[in-house]
Amino acid sequence: MKQNHRRQLNETKRFPSLLVAALVMLGFTGTCAAAKKIKPPTTPAAITPPAGNSAFLKGIAEGTQGYVCLPTTTGASWTVNASRPEAILSVSSPGKHFEITHFLSPVTNPNEFAPTPLPFGSPTWRSARDGSLVWAKALTPPVASGSDPSCPNTGAIPCLLLQAIGSKTGPRGGNLMTQTTFIQRSNTTGGAAPTSGCSVPADVGKQALVPYTADYYFFRKN
Repeated sequence: MKQNHRRQLNETKRFPSLLVAALVMLGFTGTCAAAKKIKPPTTPAAITPPAGNSAFLKGIAEGTQGYVCLPTTTGASWTVNASRPEAILSVSSPGKHFEITHFLSPVTNPNEFAPTPLPFGSPTWRSARDGSLVWAKALTPPVASGSDPSCPNTGAIPCLLLQAIGSKTGPRGGNLMTQTTFIQRSNTTGGAAPTSGCSVPADVGKQALVPYTADYYFFRKN
């Protein structure tokens, strides 16, 4: 009788532990399932990350593309102002609601894919969630807007694939962006160079900021 009673007590003590273990496993499974919900569009091979990389963040960007009027042999034309990409990416995914800022800055912690010498500034994405950031370089060729369902809007800036060339943890050790291996820009609208205002030598030096939107997908190793 005493043995049966002791066995029942042991089984009762085990139940909370088993319940906690089951809940932990359920939470883990749920997290994995949620992560799989970030599915980028089907894209041309030129802007599709290599196999073995999966999207873990999506940001919807609103920003501006900068242009400067420079002289040409026939007069002048608008040229991308490499120092002026600026955008705010709104991230909304399971368990994540925050912003990522996109701008240009010097690479202070390059990786093996960084060019030599380093450019004066590279496209940068910084998480407002933990302060971590990633630098990247555009890979070629881009996909012209209007040429593919993933880049459907004719006359917009092109869709791109960028490779991470460095990253840095946040002030408190946050590492969200340091996981990034590739960044894909798709579904662009706007941002193309102005169609007027830069044609003669007198226009040289003018600058323009053109609004644009885009979807950015951040990939990491599986």
